[in-house]
Amino acid sequence: MVFKRLLGSLGVGGPAVDTVLDPIAAVPGGTLSGQVHLKGGNADFMIERVTLELIAHVEAEYEDGESQGALVFERFSVGGGFRLAAGEGCGVPFAVTLPWETPITELHGQSLGIVLGVRTELGIAGARDKGDLDPLTVRPLPAQEAILEALGQLGFGFKSADLELGHIRGTGQRLPFYQEIELVPAPAYARRADEIELTFLAGPAGVEVVLEADRRGGGNRSEAGDALGRYDVEHADVPHRDWKAEVDGWIRQLVEHRADHGARFDTYAHDGTPHMDKGYGGHVGSGGGHPSGPGVGTVVAAGAAGVAVGVVGGLVAAEVVDEVGDFFEGDGDGGDGDERDDDGEGDEDGGDGGDVEA
Repeated sequence: MVFKRLLGSLGVGGPAVDTVLDPIAAVPGGTLSGQVHLKGGNADFMIERVTLELIAHVEAEYEDGESQGALVFERFSVGGGFRLAAGEGCGVPFAVTLPWETPITELHGQSLGIVLGVRTELGIAGARDKGDLDPLTVRPLPAQEAILEALGQLGFGFKSADLELGHIRGTGQRLPFYQEIELVPAPAYARRADEIELTFLAGPAGVEVVLEADRRGGGNRSEAGDALGRYDVEHADVPHRDWKAEVDGWIRQLVEHRADHGARFDTYAHDGTPHMDKGYGGHVGSGGGHPSGPGVGTVVAAGAAGVAVGVVGGLVAAEVVDEVGDFFEGDGDGGDGDERDDDGEGDEDGGDGGDVEA
């Protein structure tokens, strides 16, 4: 998709910019490529730099409520140092590497409801001007896909997915937020858990898989709360594991709160800021986890034959269209809300992702 915008701060007659992403879904840690097309205005301009910003729609939960907004989590300088003559057209090709923890936005072509974008920024005559957002599509790594596929085969259904501001203690998380995929338990686990939450933290060697079970107490207060478990999955192991059996073992350990395969699980009561710093007591063993297929969809249990549709599906498509449209249309004006951090000063660095713009 191409967004065209006349640079507003330069007034009528300024350069126009179109950013075109290559029509291939990227993967976490993979290459994002495309071209920034520039069209000169009524005068010559010195293009000091061309920058791409990766933006995510992130939620923050607090004791007294929650907020949400656009957060810049990576910046790339892809060109600059040239003069754009009046009326001249030129292209700036780019190929950049996405952060490994970039959230996934789709599974087998079906949206998960995660909103990511690529925004183009031009530096001209000491000023910055931001173009409109291009939606960014990110498909899962083989490891992530395999685990989701296994969950679908086990009968889990997709409930929702979002990006939560905060860190998961005891992990190698690097971004200031994490993706949380919420699943409706399969019938076999429904009596022991209200909901299963899944987080992937990918890296060059593999993926950390964090599972959280929202557990029913059933009158026994000692069993109420959340159980968490973590597993390390190496990318190279993905084709060699029985993922349905592997993930089934993880879930059983989680909901039964047993220390199988050397893993430990901690239960805790939410303290009012659970998603700002989700934690579990130390490393929860390596379950030897590894992934292989699809698995999220409408809030219905998915059988093995319909995983791609079952674990991701119509529910998301119906609810997210307006949200995505509002996000991209509302953020594209490059207003002050996109330029400032909490202290009201412009954030030249932008890539630390430390501030959520509500």
